[in-house]
Amino acid sequence: MALRPLATKIVVVAAEEEEKTAGGILLPDAAKKKPTEGKVVAVGKGHTLDDGTVHSLSVSVGDTVIYSKYGGTEVSVEGKDYIILDEDQVYAIKE
Repeated sequence: MALRPLATKIVVVAAEEEEKTAGGILLPDAAKKKPTEGKVVAVGKGHTLDDGTVHSLSVSVGDTVIYSKYGGTEVSVEGKDYIILDEDQVYAIKE
């Protein structure tokens, strides 16, 4: 992994956009929904508390998460697309 997130940051690979509806109709690019689900590929060390201890994050590498639709920063590293999110932009871990 070429990215090492800091503190409470999380690196996610977004799920693929849906190409067609449940009825089988192909969607044009303008009609596709932005993904809000992805797989965590890296996490920061956590938040440093006032007493110097580090509080680890609630998510870990390999988790599938649901995150804010407009949250995060999209980056491309070595030809792969990632989203860097703050831990508070993650709403749920999909089990």
